Amino acid sequence: MSQKHLNSVKTGHFKNTAGCATEIMPIPDVVKISMSQHIGAPCKPLVAKGDYVTVGQLIGDTDAFVSAPIHSSVSGTVTAIEEQRSASGGRDTLVVIETDKKQEPCADVKPPQAEDLAGFVKAIRESGLVGLGGASFPTHIKFNPKNLDEVKTLIVNAAECEPFITSDHRLMLEDAEDLIAGMELVMKYIGLDHGYIGIEENKPDAIAHLDQLIAEKGLADKMETFTLQARYPKGAERVLVYEITGKTMNAGVLPADLGIILSNVTTIAFVGKYFRTGMPLVEKRVTIDGDAVARPTNVIAPLGTMIGDIINFCGGYKEEPKKILMGGPMMGRAIYSDAMPLVKNNNAILAFSSKQAYIPEETACINCGRCHSVCPFNLIPTALADAYDAKDAQKLSDLRVMQCMECGSCSYICPARRPLAFINKLGKGVVKEAGIK
Repeated sequence: MSQKHLNSVKTGHFKNTAGCATEIMPIPDVVKISMSQHIGAPCKPLVAKGDYVTVGQLIGDTDAFVSAPIHSSVSGTVTAIEEQRSASGGRDTLVVIETDKKQEPCADVKPPQAEDLAGFVKAIRESGLVGLGGASFPTHIKFNPKNLDEVKTLIVNAAECEPFITSDHRLMLEDAEDLIAGMELVMKYIGLDHGYIGIEENKPDAIAHLDQLIAEKGLADKMETFTLQARYPKGAERVLVYEITGKTMNAGVLPADLGIILSNVTTIAFVGKYFRTGMPLVEKRVTIDGDAVARPTNVIAPLGTMIGDIINFCGGYKEEPKKILMGGPMMGRAIYSDAMPLVKNNNAILAFSSKQAYIPEETACINCGRCHSVCPFNLIPTALADAYDAKDAQKLSDLRVMQCMECGSCSYICPARRPLAFINKLGKGVVKEAGIK
């Protein structure tokens, strides 16, 4: 394997909740379950106001190819079908359920049976599983690559390189059996030869625990942990592929094109749990942190739980939050209100005070070159910013703006506090609008 490392940045880890065992949140009075919890076409509600629903019941689906069904996370009565503006600016359809706190399971819930890959893929779709590390790409599509004979390696992304987030870390300590079982299932049905669990070196307890479990189960010839530098963005898909296999994955190239299935650790662990219990994806483990939160910890809550209710379970706000993020501070999404529901691909809720959220005023570029030095793909963000200002689509393309994965390393390191990653995002739009391939 290659011993070279792609450029990266050393951020503060702030893994304040790494030692906080996951707490199960009580069922809230109301959940609002979004029909847009995956990349692709949103689901259409399959229930109406007044319907009684049970845990694991199918309540949303679509015939669109890139999609995943939605299930009720609670038992109770549907009180409304409403719309809400999402964090990305679009409109989400929400199924509002008043819970009865009984958590009555749906009669259809039972462990799936799969005789072959087709049956396995069908079961995964029926579970509602999507990429749980943030991408929310429907997992059943990923597990059915077109070049099946060429795909031989599984990479489990357990890097968790973003600051503050520890939910994956807690999963590896608390639900390692499901993780290993999920890896075995994926490798069996897709026909993979070897599996790697990529973990940053700042999680030695997780590495030791998984190494011991793999050895005890006699699986050391099939899977292993792979220790990564504790630097950002080691958990980015294209970075992780290079770090573990030495293969270069350019923009537009899928891991399967390089013979790899790559999934987040929580996604793979859910596969093991689903085949054990039959319960679809109805809850999520999230890290709650930030200096505005009274009691930071890790929580498992039903999907559709209001973020404000989760914060209240953690003691509420100890001061007025200036910024609330779904996800981490590098690639997470800021939300305008805590009256928004928990969704499948949300792995953290961070609430920052004015002090912690403070960003110094932008100043002029001093041409220090730091942004270039930390870019995993050796882009030149300052040149890209100049090309964007000129709306020069060809220059943006020539400077490889489409290679940018918007990790935010350039913005983080910039002493002038220029929003370079966001400028690259806008630059991609200029290239796409110009029709440059």
